Amino acid sequence: MSHSNPPPHAAAFSDRVRTSARQLAELGEDAISGLIDLTSLRLVRFATTITRNQHDAEDAVQATLVKIAAQPGRLHQCADPWAFLLQMARNESLLILRRRPRWNLIGDLCDLLTRCRVDELEREESYREIWRAIRTLPTQQSEVVVLKIWESMTFAEIAGVLEISPSTAASRYRYAIAKLNSQLRGKIESSASEDLQHHV
Repeated sequence: MSHSNPPPHAAAFSDRVRTSARQLAELGEDAISGLIDLTSLRLVRFATTITRNQHDAEDAVQATLVKIAAQPGRLHQCADPWAFLLQMARNESLLILRRRPRWNLIGDLCDLLTRCRVDELEREESYREIWRAIRTLPTQQSEVVVLKIWESMTFAEIAGVLEISPSTAASRYRYAIAKLNSQLRGKIESSASEDLQHHV
C-alpha cells in the first residue's frame, strides 16, 4: 500500500491551514483568531501526548501561537504550515517537560478525557479505552500514533515533524500498534469474560 498521498480530508485540512497562514501574512496579527479556531484543539491533542497533562499542553500551544502572532508572515513562508505548527508545538511541549520537576512527569491523560476539550468522541467509553492504552505507551510511540491516526500524516511527514527518519517513524508506529492491539484485546476479552460470568 502506498503512503505517498495523504487522505483527502488530511489534505483539505492542510490546505485550510495554508489559507489561514496566508491571511495571517496579509492581515497581520488581527487574523490570528482564525488560525487559533482552526488548529488549537488538534494541536492540544498532539501536545498532550508529550506533556501528558492538559494544562501543560495548552500552555505549549499558546506559546506556539503567540510566537506565530509575533511574526505573522513566518507561517506562510513554510512549505507545509501545518507540519511546521505541529513541530513548534512539539518543541514547546519538550521545553515545558524540561522545566517541570522530575516527579511531576507522570501525567494524566484522563484529564483530557474528563474535560472533553479535545474531541467530543472521547466521551464514548471505547474511545476512552484507546486513550488509556495510548497513555501507557512511551512518548516516542504515542506521538507517532496521534500524527498517523488522527492527523492522517504519512511516515515521511511524521518524520519531518519529529525530526527522525521515515523508517524510524514506521517502526515506532508498528511497535505502538502491536502494544495497543494486545492491550485492547486483553481488555475486550476480560470484559467479555465478566459479562459471561454475570449471565451464568
